[in-house]
Amino acid sequence: MTLEATVYSVSELNACVKDLFDNDVRFRRVFVRGELSNYKIYPSGHHYFTLKDGTGALKCVMFRGNAMRLRFRPQDGMQVICGGQLTVYERDGVYQLVCAQIIPEGAGDLYLAFEQLKKKLLAEGLFDPAHKKPIPKYPHRVVVITSSAGAAIRDILRIFGARYPLAEVRILPVRVQGAEAPGEICEAITYANRHRLGDVILTGRGGGSIEDLWAFNDERVARAIYASDIPVVSAVGHEPDVTISDFVADLRAATPSNGAELIAPDQKELRRALGTMLGRLRASTDRRLRAERKRLELLASARVLQSPRNILADRMLRLDALQQKLIYALRTQLENDRRRFVRLTAGLDAMSPLKVLSRGYSVVRKPDGALVASVADATIGDHIKIQLKDGTICAVVDNTERGAI
Repeated sequence: MTLEATVYSVSELNACVKDLFDNDVRFRRVFVRGELSNYKIYPSGHHYFTLKDGTGALKCVMFRGNAMRLRFRPQDGMQVICGGQLTVYERDGVYQLVCAQIIPEGAGDLYLAFEQLKKKLLAEGLFDPAHKKPIPKYPHRVVVITSSAGAAIRDILRIFGARYPLAEVRILPVRVQGAEAPGEICEAITYANRHRLGDVILTGRGGGSIEDLWAFNDERVARAIYASDIPVVSAVGHEPDVTISDFVADLRAATPSNGAELIAPDQKELRRALGTMLGRLRASTDRRLRAERKRLELLASARVLQSPRNILADRMLRLDALQQKLIYALRTQLENDRRRFVRLTAGLDAMSPLKVLSRGYSVVRKPDGALVASVADATIGDHIKIQLKDGTICAVVDNTERGAI
């Protein structure tokens, strides 16, 4: 062994091999044909078995969740096709097939076709929940697309008659088995939409083999249901049966009878609900009447209603009070304005030029009225007027002297 060689522990090597299997897209969805051997169901609900042929064997496991959906009980010696993911059980270093389905050999080709169509339509978005339309809560008209001769139509009519006789049931009879069935079902769905025959469509049939139900695994029927503007309820076979129509429809019902029950509200429950609402309405009305009666009594006992003169007297008293308040406010305002006027008058009087002259000062002006405020404003020989408090002196400047007083 060279120094560059990588040495793995057993667990590490098993984990590496498991990663190889898990990351290889070829092993994520494989179908293997063989014979069941050593089939065991453990208390946990998981199924363990070996799938073998003439020269080889493959260990397999089906966990409880998938095993509960089996429509038959597998037994040793049965020829089957198992579909699932190939992986490695790390603890033992053994690779095994984790099965999602086990199909008897006789149904293998149909099942593969079912899976292929399912995968195709899923990729196109025909199963997208966002496309599902709500089923009307109280439908007026229901279109039933099924065989007119089967037990399914009788069960549907019986349930509608018992649960919701208000609904008008319109039947579009079609074949639900055989080569002509898919075309007739598509035409009926298209016809119901073109003429707006109902608020909801119920299509399906009773139980049978996978071959009997195959019309509802037809791609044309799936696309007709998807294109329907009217909500479609698919009710095909019995509880374990699942068809392509169930995936595309707006609602899947386990059986035709269950489809009718899902569409038709129970009149007994409606009557009980209406009775409860009626009782609540009566109680609410009684409470409102009592409250309004009490309010009326209070109003009737009010002083204003007992004698209209009382309200007039109250208003007159309030008017007198407001008048007195207004008179007081006006008087106060007038007194404040008078005092302010006296203050302003005194201020103006104090600033009057005549007031200054009365104290011995004078105002000197030139003949043109210009004020002589400085020695520089007068020259020798100028005629000037000296205004005193009691008259004016006319004079001629014969000398000027500069200096402070």
